[in-house]
Amino acid sequence: MRLEPLYQRNREQAKLEGRLEGQREGRLEGRLEGEQSLVIRLLNRRLGEIDASLTQQVRRLSIAQLETLGEALLDFSGMADLQAWLNQLEE
Repeated sequence: MRLEPLYQRNREQAKLEGRLEGQREGRLEGRLEGEQSLVIRLLNRRLGEIDASLTQQVRRLSIAQLETLGEALLDFSGMADLQAWLNQLEE
């Protein structure tokens, strides 16, 4: 039995799995960046220009947290609401 064809098949499978994993990671990263961008734009429009420290806090949120913030910000009336929302995540 020759091992070369088995080795080649395993190598091709590993390359395919690596490529698929890279694609999944790329899609997830792209979705995260899109969510971050949208929520930050909405916050800026709703509250005025938010400062860099708040922007960085928003950029550290997960996709699920960004989606929740995107809904919550509709009820925000000032920067204090955003700060309170972010603070409750830390508790």
